[in-house]
Amino acid sequence: MPVATVNGIALNYQVKGDGPLVVLIMGTGSPGRVWDLHQVPALVAAGYRVCTFDNRGIAPSFESADGMTLDQLVADTAGLIRLLGTEPAFVAGTSMGARVAQELALRHPELVRKAAFLAGHGRLDQFQKTLSAGESELDASGVKLPPKYDAAVTAVMNLSPATLADPNAARDWLDVFEFSGGPISPGVRAQRKMDRDFNRVDAYRKISVPVLSVGFADDRMIPPYLSKEVADAIPGAVYQEIPDAGHFGYLERPDLVNKALLDFFAA
Repeated sequence: MPVATVNGIALNYQVKGDGPLVVLIMGTGSPGRVWDLHQVPALVAAGYRVCTFDNRGIAPSFESADGMTLDQLVADTAGLIRLLGTEPAFVAGTSMGARVAQELALRHPELVRKAAFLAGHGRLDQFQKTLSAGESELDASGVKLPPKYDAAVTAVMNLSPATLADPNAARDWLDVFEFSGGPISPGVRAQRKMDRDFNRVDAYRKISVPVLSVGFADDRMIPPYLSKEVADAIPGAVYQEIPDAGHFGYLERPDLVNKALLDFFAA
């Protein structure tokens, strides 16, 4: 993957396919290559040029271990779109990446043709604030959870009960979580420490680009009512809820998520 200097930092990215540009923005703690499992192949097959990248905080992009802001993440994405030289782009983000996409659509409508927010949110409720603060405290403590317990907690927080009720799917996911776990990098810690006390719902009433907000019905991390709240605030925005999907709905129900994205981009 090429590394470019964007917004004054090193940003690791890749581009696949030909056609109109789609930029995919990943959530907290995950590399851009996660999109390669399902979304990139579907978009490339549909005739799009797809860019994925590692947000600051995710090596080999600049880790920004001393801290970062959402404003910086938005500027990084805007700079990458300008670098690719095919603005405006279709943009989609998930979780933290959805927040980046939301702010990008608000501040830089000239760079965004259409925007899709997966598990988007304009604020956090008390549970999410407490969970996020707890994660930061756990990171600072140096305590390492036993791998099996960590895998179980990760599964409960990010997957649908429908997935966990399937013995084969549950086993596969738990194995993935157990063996992909490890120390939290300084960059990911910096992502987790970003501002939790925000409310941008009213600000999003000024978003003027076409928007699709996707909620995942069983999402414990970003419950779907917060995603619908974003759609309700944006003039003309469309809300769609994916059933039997948790926070990782784009991995659990990729066919439904891909169809939602493709139908929206093509409309």
